[in-house]
Amino acid sequence: MATKLFLLLAICVLPVLVNANNKAFQIVGRVYCDACRAGFETSKCSYIQGARVEIKCFDRPTLKLKYSIGAETDETGTYNIVVEDDHEDQICYATLVSSPIPSCRIVDPRRNKATAILTRSNGAISNLHYTNAMGFLQDTVADGCQELLLKLLQDDE
Repeated sequence: MATKLFLLLAICVLPVLVNANNKAFQIVGRVYCDACRAGFETSKCSYIQGARVEIKCFDRPTLKLKYSIGAETDETGTYNIVVEDDHEDQICYATLVSSPIPSCRIVDPRRNKATAILTRSNGAISNLHYTNAMGFLQDTVADGCQELLLKLLQDDE
């Protein structure tokens, strides 16, 4: 009987203790310029300082925007956005807004957003969450890209 009571207490109290951590979430990710227009990061990519990124959270049933906060990337192309609240019942994404590089402003439709987990009710303990890198496409393909992509394809076989 005591074991069952302890188990019931643990099941009820543990989620409350996990969610009691009210520290802000720190969302970290990078933004790159895809010089090869490959749709993924390669050695020809460069990371963009001053790119604008937003975290957007949408109501799950209605998909209405409920929360938005923006930031700019640093000299390494990294953004670091602090989100104060738990967005448990919302779908949240990091999204590209703009690039300061005139020749690299086309948003890659395959890499234009990344899921941001902004809840503590999923078992994650850390406040630091990483998102996938997002990218802009360079206007023209850089020299050496064809050879690089052929090499990557050969390495895949």
